[in-house]
Amino acid sequence: MTKLFYWCPYLSHVATINNVINSAISLTKYRENSQISLLETIGEWQFAKENLSKHNIKIEKLTNHTFDINKVGFLKSRLYLLYIFTLNFFPFIKLLKIKKPDFLIMHLLTSLPLLCLIFFKFETKFILRISGLPKMNFFRKFLWKLTSQKVYLVTCPSKETLNYIKKLDIFNDKKLKLLYDPIIKVLDINKKCKRDNDKINHNNFFLNIGRLTKQKNQILLIELFHNLLKRNKDFILYIIGDGENRFQILEKIKTLKLQNNVFLIGYKENVFPYIKKSRAVISTSLWEDPGAVMIEAAFCNTTIISSNCPNGPSEFISNNQGGYLFENNNLSSLENSLELLLNETPEQIYNKKIFAKIKSKNYTCFNHYKMLNKILND
Repeated sequence: MTKLFYWCPYLSHVATINNVINSAISLTKYRENSQISLLETIGEWQFAKENLSKHNIKIEKLTNHTFDINKVGFLKSRLYLLYIFTLNFFPFIKLLKIKKPDFLIMHLLTSLPLLCLIFFKFETKFILRISGLPKMNFFRKFLWKLTSQKVYLVTCPSKETLNYIKKLDIFNDKKLKLLYDPIIKVLDINKKCKRDNDKINHNNFFLNIGRLTKQKNQILLIELFHNLLKRNKDFILYIIGDGENRFQILEKIKTLKLQNNVFLIGYKENVFPYIKKSRAVISTSLWEDPGAVMIEAAFCNTTIISSNCPNGPSEFISNNQGGYLFENNNLSSLENSLELLLNETPEQIYNKKIFAKIKSKNYTCFNHYKMLNKILND
């Protein structure tokens, strides 16, 4: 019996949360004789309790404390990190000493398990998961160097990130493994795509999906449509998501008088009817790794326009074979990519969709399981 724990406290609802759940489910579904658990620090996994239980995935509570992460702003987030650390330090050590899991896969806020790894000896093999392009501040680099010999493996979500970590020369190259995220749940997405959404008022629109934050850079998209509408008043843009930049984006839409063409429609539990009906999904992100919405759009046979931000879109789109790539945060380059789409033949667009669809299958839950299973067995 292989016992595997996931560690993934989080500050906001990012794609990594679903990836952890999908990864855990894929192991319980396909790997025999495995006991999978998610470590809970402050009640963060209660929203998925029913789903996890259905797949025989345990929640190991380190404490009985709960904390509403939705009320955590940028400044409070640093206090939240300290809160998690002090509250869970000794319970974490105690749990690992008693339960003795074979593996611990660490996501996002990894400072606590890494520091414990420095000062304590565990029978557990610690696997560091790189979730997104890491910002190499002094503390992270110092902590990684201190633990580089004790960490069992480091997994990366894209080849670009893998090469970036190699260049840092912190971990032995043999410890670095490519592991694609489990983004695509085939049956689930196929079902969601078939659900009609009567609230979609337009049949010819472009789509952006993501938190309304600096990272997603929707302001650039608003500026693009301001320029486009000077030539064609029929262009429509839907933006799905919520976030701290909502009022700033709304103000930009009003200032540029785009209220009849650009619509903020908030958070949607099921985005796939929008993806299927859109003319193209446009990602203006300043950074991604690799970009879940881009991969979901590819799987749904929808055209992709994406920035060449670090790290992942360039690798996925592969010199415009799988979509249209533009220079990061460059309005003129974005306009050129959209113009290219508008002027290409249906056959050219179809070929790009096929290429992207094939690449999206690297990110299915089953493929993730095969890669992770091989890593665990090596």
